[in-house]
Formats: sequence, C-alpha cells, structure tokens
Amino acid sequence: MRFWLKLWVRFLKVAIPNKGRLQQPTLQFLTQVGIKPLASDERALMIPTSWDGVQLVMMRTEDIPNLVEAGAAEIGITGHDYVTESKADVEELIKLDFGKAKIVLAVPQNWDVENVEDLRRKKNGIRIATKYYNIAKEYLDKVDIDAKIVKISGAAEVMPSLGAADAIIDVVSTGTTLKLHGLKPIDEILQTYAVVIGNKYWMKSEEAERVNLVLTMMKGVISARGRKMIFMNVDDSKLEDVISSLPAMLSPAISRLSKTNAWEVITVAEESQLPEVIAKAKAAGARDIVVVNIEKVVK
Repeated sequence: MRFWLKLWVRFLKVAIPNKGRLQQPTLQFLTQVGIKPLASDERALMIPTSWDGVQLVMMRTEDIPNLVEAGAAEIGITGHDYVTESKADVEELIKLDFGKAKIVLAVPQNWDVENVEDLRRKKNGIRIATKYYNIAKEYLDKVDIDAKIVKISGAAEVMPSLGAADAIIDVVSTGTTLKLHGLKPIDEILQTYAVVIGNKYWMKSEEAERVNLVLTMMKGVISARGRKMIFMNVDDSKLEDVISSLPAMLSPAISRLSKTNAWEVITVAEESQLPEVIAKAKAAGARDIVVVNIEKVVK
C-alpha cells in the first residue's frame, strides 16, 4: 500500500536549464534556497531534491517558457531573452541577479559601419544569423533594415567567417567572443537576465501553496544579497549613542547581557556600508563587533 501511495504523490516540478551559461548559477541559487539536487546524472531528466515533493526537470533553456506554459512544470528558471523570443503565455515572477547579458547586432570589424544608420545606408539585403528569430524580425522591422534572417541553433559568431551570414544577432556577456571572431557590436537590442517564470494559472493549481513557499524562499535569498548581520556589545552608558549611529531594516535589536551593565546590539547593514558602520559604532562606544553572513531575508 505504501508503495502505491508513494507513486501517486504529486510533485512540484521546477524546470531548469540542462546545460549552458545559466545551468551552474541556477543550481547554486537553488542550493542557497535549500533545494539541493540528490543526483548528478547528466542524462537524467527528472531529479529529486532535498525538499520533499519538489523535483527538478532538466530542459533546454530555450524550451522552458513553452513547457511551463503547457504545464510540464509549475515554475521554471530561464532567460528573459527566451521568454521574449518564445512569446509563451507565462509570468515572470522573480527577476534574478545572475545571467545578465545583452542581445546585440554585430557586424565584421572590417566593415565601415559603426551604427544602425550606417548599416541601413551602406548595406542592403544582408544575411543575419541568429537563434532569436522573433526578436530579430521585430527589431529589423523597427529599425527598417533590409535583411534575410538565417535561423540557426548553434554558435552564431562563426557564421560570418563560414560564409553562412554577413552579420549576427546574438547574446553577449563581455564581448570577448565577438572580438575573437572578428565582430563588433553596433546596436543593443535587449537586456536579458535570469528569471523565475510560472504559467498563468499557477495560483489556482493544486501546488499553489508549495509554489508560493518556494517563491518566498527564493525572494529571501535575493533580499539577503549584499547584506551582513552585525553583533556588538555596548555598555549601558553608550547604548543610545551607538543605536543612533546604526542603520537597520526596521531598528536595531537589543538585549541586556546577564551579570553586567551592558547590552548586545544586533543590526543589518549593506556590505558596502560596513567600514563606515563599524567605524561609527566603535567611535560611539561599541566593542566585540562580529559580522556574519545572512542566508535569507524573508519579508
């Protein structure tokens, strides 16, 4: 009986990239959330996790929007560029702080072209290789460039050197790969980043409560980024001065220490503010200052 009950347990499915530039940052992020994969087989499509009832579904990054829309997974992590390209009817629930890049129009470095206006004026009927057909078409129509789109699924930057295209529209992070292939960007089309997406009906699904918990924990990880918790001891006579010098999310927390006329003061500060915060606290009378990382801030 237990075996059959286990077979019928519903799982919350989280679609994540099975390879590519977003895969490792996504796995690291989920580990920080507390959702740790319990298997590492690259061939596996469904991976159990440390959260009971939550499975990871390994998919191609570009397929995730359409598969989430179809209900193959309740939520997924993919790129904003693929959401835009797919035109899938999904919601971007959380903007994540990794996977930042941009989609650009790039041409050969030896072309006497520095911007879209130059391209429109000097080059007609060019071939542009891209895996972003919809984004490219809308962009080319918008800027009125006469071009043929060569749809590909592999590396775009090699297409001009192979003679398969004259220019490319592709995603870049640093631009190094473009330079290595003799290309230069002349226009930015779209900024992209990793996003958590859900289908339009996730709030009405049987897994809504569990989805909401996962989203809450994800937001907690993001809210904790760049923040530190600071502990310090303060003599009773210095307490007011120290507290007035400190930043806090609401206000510093204090608790009296036993067998002494002193207090423990706890606050949270942005990491970039730490030197200034510590200097002011010490000048006001704080001592025994301890700084620790924060895993999550759940609001």
